[in-house]
Formats: sequence, structure tokens, C-alpha cells
Amino acid sequence: MAEMFTEKQGQFLAYIYNYTVINDWPPAESDLQRFFRTTPPTIHQMILKLEEKGLISRVPGKARSIRVLVDANEIPRLIRPGYGQE
Repeated sequence: MAEMFTEKQGQFLAYIYNYTVINDWPPAESDLQRFFRTTPPTIHQMILKLEEKGLISRVPGKARSIRVLVDANEIPRLIRPGYGQE
């Protein structure tokens, strides 16, 4: 079976899922930017790609509306950028 998402996409899904569980609301794109240490356009393009692949849903123009559509058991373990996988 082909992978549903790349490793990087999996990390974004893991962050969105875990952030939502911990905070009881989804992250803003600025939260993703801080965690992944990247630019707003990069984050926005990833969000669009995840939505295009049917991995998340969101309401364009509405803050904190990202929802993961992947089963929690399919989401990989979140690895903090800059730290090795052990």
C-alpha cells in the first residue's frame, strides 16, 4: 500500500493533532511557523497540500479551523525539529 503522506507531511499532521488535543483547539499557521521554524508561505503551502490530499479540512479565512482527517493511529510520533529520531 502506498504511503498516504510524506514524512514531513506526517510531522505536520502530528503537530496539528497533538496541539489540538493539548489545547482543545487547532493551531494557527503562526504556531506551525514557530514550531517548524520556517516561513509563512512555506506553512501555507503545506496546509494547502494537506488539504488537497484530503488529510485535513479547514475553513479558508477562518482562524484555527484546521481539522485532521487521518485516524489518530495512522499519525506518526512528533519529532521536534533539530532533534534526532531515536
